[in-house]
Amino acid sequence: MDILNTILSSSRTVFTPQWLSLMDSNRERESITNSLRYYARTGAILNPRKGIYTKLKYDELEMACSLLKPSYISLEYVLSRAGVTFQYTSDITCVSYQTRTIEVDGRSYVFRKINPTIWANMLGIEQRDNIAIATAERAFLDMLYLSAGQCYFDNLRPLNKALIKQILPTYNSPTLVKRVEKLLNQ
Repeated sequence: MDILNTILSSSRTVFTPQWLSLMDSNRERESITNSLRYYARTGAILNPRKGIYTKLKYDELEMACSLLKPSYISLEYVLSRAGVTFQYTSDITCVSYQTRTIEVDGRSYVFRKINPTIWANMLGIEQRDNIAIATAERAFLDMLYLSAGQCYFDNLRPLNKALIKQILPTYNSPTLVKRVEKLLNQ
């Protein structure tokens, strides 16, 4: 397998040695890593972070989902783009198994820790190519859950109340149920 051809012909824009070793089980991971380092040194691909390689132009949302696994894009990023909150953020906010901020190429990727039983449930999370992203309804619930209700929403009209009620049991939180009922019944 020619690693560079595999990378350039793939729809993926962000790669790890682990992913490439799954593509070619005959090559050892050390050999794949050495090839990736060589291609990065020659400028054929980028190595913006240890263990992460990208095409020369990569998708920042795909980067977010590759930095910490498992994770999905949610919270402020999704809510602002859905028109639920009007305050714009250039950070890509995600939910994962730990709280952490990672800088890559001048972009901040903010991860917030949530209970594993919650992020393991894929209800309200869309898988698009190599990106896992919450629906506005899931991001709304994530935000309420993680902020203990200390957040503000500018516009709840874009949200599907039936979908919120369908996702809500995932959180197993009577307090969250009360917060949601209060907000949706205003």
